[in-house]
Amino acid sequence: MKIALRKLEGKSTGYYMLLAGLGLIALVGMLAVWYMEHNGHIVTGMNNQIIWGMPHVFAVFLVVAASGALNVASMSSVFGKTDYKSLAPLSGVLAVALLLGGLTVLMLDLGRPDRLIVAMTHYNFKSIFAMNIFLYSGFMGFVIAYLWTMMEHKMNRFTPLAGLFAFVWRVALTTGTGSIFGFLVARQAYDSAMIAPLFIALSLSYGLALFILVLLLAHRGAGRPLGDEMVAKLARLQAIFVAVGFYFVLVYHLTNMYFTKHHDFERFILLDGGVYTVLFWLGQIVLGTVLPFSLLLHPQIAQMRSRIVAATALVVLGAFAQMYVTIVGGQAFPIVMFPGKQVRSTFYDGVVASYTPSLPEILLGFGGVAIAGLIVLLVVKLLNILPERLDDVALQSSRIPAPAASTKPAGASA
Repeated sequence: MKIALRKLEGKSTGYYMLLAGLGLIALVGMLAVWYMEHNGHIVTGMNNQIIWGMPHVFAVFLVVAASGALNVASMSSVFGKTDYKSLAPLSGVLAVALLLGGLTVLMLDLGRPDRLIVAMTHYNFKSIFAMNIFLYSGFMGFVIAYLWTMMEHKMNRFTPLAGLFAFVWRVALTTGTGSIFGFLVARQAYDSAMIAPLFIALSLSYGLALFILVLLLAHRGAGRPLGDEMVAKLARLQAIFVAVGFYFVLVYHLTNMYFTKHHDFERFILLDGGVYTVLFWLGQIVLGTVLPFSLLLHPQIAQMRSRIVAATALVVLGAFAQMYVTIVGGQAFPIVMFPGKQVRSTFYDGVVASYTPSLPEILLGFGGVAIAGLIVLLVVKLLNILPERLDDVALQSSRIPAPAASTKPAGASA
């Protein structure tokens, strides 16, 4: 038996209010882009030392989360966990929406978005940025093809193959995103092969957290049943992914502390970095790791939907702290021009760079989140994406195999 997928009616006041709210946020984000483009980046908090600011925090978070959001679909078609099969279309749609939202922020923060065509037609294959263009577009194409095989009955036999390609590509995408930082040898904060697997591990947690929030909101808003068994599975999986992400964060910092050249940076982030140290310990570790993990360990977590919402929201909050510390904190730490020597000049060499996010930057970031939300809202209304029911009875019924066709010859006696 298969769990039926149905469109969201989208006729309620709540749906239109959410649609209007996200549309307004997206519009304000576009106005912020116009303001920055018209007046120049002098109106932002970015400078010659910190060239990637709050928009990049939002963009990288959305791109990394897009990769992780596809995991629910991958567990069905790649790893054979059929309980997640009915959630696979929503997983794929959310992955595409998050990637589009992140790339929108990234493109509009470049300063000359009209020159995107140059980046798409002239490639420097020594640049990880050029390679990421192929990774982004390839991921989009594979996931859309994957969705087509799932939703078109005649193409269902190709779903496992399409899912495998999408899974492999999502790993490559997250590796490429992490390598943007790992290949920057000039920055003490980066210059580490550990950043690529770290981003892969973090994507598992970030993507699933957003998927759970969207799933709970959609089923509650549509009034469709969502059973405790599925909720418990997702909550336990989220706890595991949070622990895996913490493990790789720990390994990354232990690896840095093993090498003498990284000791100053580790001291900066862990002890003397001011706002970056606070964000690391309070935001990333306490709020983004310890609290969600503790909340999700309750044996009756399936009956505690508000606790799950709180835990996943904390994971997202910790994710922004993680991205801020990694991207902005990594640039704030002064470049080591001559190892073992102190450098002072009128160009702020050897000085920790200052950065205060401006309102337009923050509005642009939220505009990208709103665009991702608008895509999901419209798709679930136009296409059969959401399970009609996902209560425990429906989930157990979906595991019952169809009766085998009889091979007894016609006319044979019983």
